[in-house]
Amino acid sequence: MSRIGKMPVTIPSGVDVKVEGRIITVKGPKGLLSRDIPMGVQVEVRDGAIHVLPPSRPKEKTAFQGLVRSLVNNMVIGVSGGFQKDLDMVGVGYRALSKGNILEIHAGFSHPVEFRLPEGITAEVDKSNRISVKGIDKEKVGQTAADIRAIRPPEPYKGKGIQYTGEKIRRKAGKAGA
Repeated sequence: MSRIGKMPVTIPSGVDVKVEGRIITVKGPKGLLSRDIPMGVQVEVRDGAIHVLPPSRPKEKTAFQGLVRSLVNNMVIGVSGGFQKDLDMVGVGYRALSKGNILEIHAGFSHPVEFRLPEGITAEVDKSNRISVKGIDKEKVGQTAADIRAIRPPEPYKGKGIQYTGEKIRRKAGKAGA
């Protein structure tokens, strides 16, 4: 039995949770999220909390209890507070501009790269070299930040590129001179 799956998810004020069959819908001040629950796992809303019940059989399906609890918890956190990932652009001339749902990134290429943000995700640019990706869906925020980072990942010699704020880049020594 899952330790994480046993813990109930408390529902904050202003958040409404509905379970209809295998679909759970969470509505809050920031928006609405809906997700399909795997077969065998049951979700109940009682006493101001969401309880995830383990399947009776088979044993392999009990692993889904903790997964479903974590996904539901992320949905509740997302609609009440939202998620944010910050990226730093390190390098001379590296900068970004936000134009609606398009992020224009100058990252050392001969041309600027235009990155279209997915629906429900916003990006703010501070000081032209820090990008804040925000949204209510934790998966979308993380995947969007990873896609932006993949445009120019940090290189190990000078550390230039797009990196997460606080990320440590393992540096390599340059070529040894004669």
